[in-house]
Amino acid sequence: MKQRHVKSDMGSDVKPKKALGQHFLTDESIAARIAATLDDYKGLPVMEVGPGMGVLTKYLLATGHDVKVAEIDIESVEYLRYNYPELAGRILDADFLRLDLAQVYPDGQKLCVIGNYPYNISSQIFFHVLDYRDQVVCCSGMLQREVAERFAAAPGTKARGILSVLLQAWYNVEYLFTVDENVFNPPPKVKSGVIRMTRNTVTELGCDEKLFKSVVKTTFGQRRKTIRNSIRGMFPAGVPLPDSHLLSMRPEQLSVGEFVELTKLITSLR
Repeated sequence: MKQRHVKSDMGSDVKPKKALGQHFLTDESIAARIAATLDDYKGLPVMEVGPGMGVLTKYLLATGHDVKVAEIDIESVEYLRYNYPELAGRILDADFLRLDLAQVYPDGQKLCVIGNYPYNISSQIFFHVLDYRDQVVCCSGMLQREVAERFAAAPGTKARGILSVLLQAWYNVEYLFTVDENVFNPPPKVKSGVIRMTRNTVTELGCDEKLFKSVVKTTFGQRRKTIRNSIRGMFPAGVPLPDSHLLSMRPEQLSVGEFVELTKLITSLR
């Protein structure tokens, strides 16, 4: 694909802004690989988060996706409007974290989310996606490698954490590939990782979802302790805990199903 050489009124490039966590991808082959993570979903609309100067947007459009973009940086918005006329009416000058996807895609319309996500808010972005899990069937893109590995971490691994469990309750999470620092402007201090989350078949956890989240957050908040010790504060003083193998484990050892089982156990004791 030929690279665009159109200059906007403000010049050929948007200046990366540290306050927005902007690191613009300069290697177009990587942009093409990230866009290809949605090749199986070409019939669904796509929301791109933080397109910047459109290096990923270009490949999404070229492969036939119905793309909307959410961009908070005014300079980037103006650049996109000038250089990508085909996005007319599809550029949302908005903070994705405040965007109501149910309004943008009404009547329960299914969609995909993709982006080169700002490192400083990537976890918040994925929490926001979880709020729309009944609509977002696939979410992929690039973020800090350590965070990407955490999202995909399997039970029994050190990288496993709160978002590992909360995301994997509703999505199958794959770590796809690593991206070096030297393909960004400016180069970040860490490597990046590309992941893809595909909605699984779970519609109900089979337990109190609010309590499930609380149990996950409480146990990982004291991850060096066994479950028995970390959840003791969730019960009135003096309430004996049952003899369950789950209570002798540490949170990173538990699967999503075992966290559901633990939540149901706590519910019964309450």
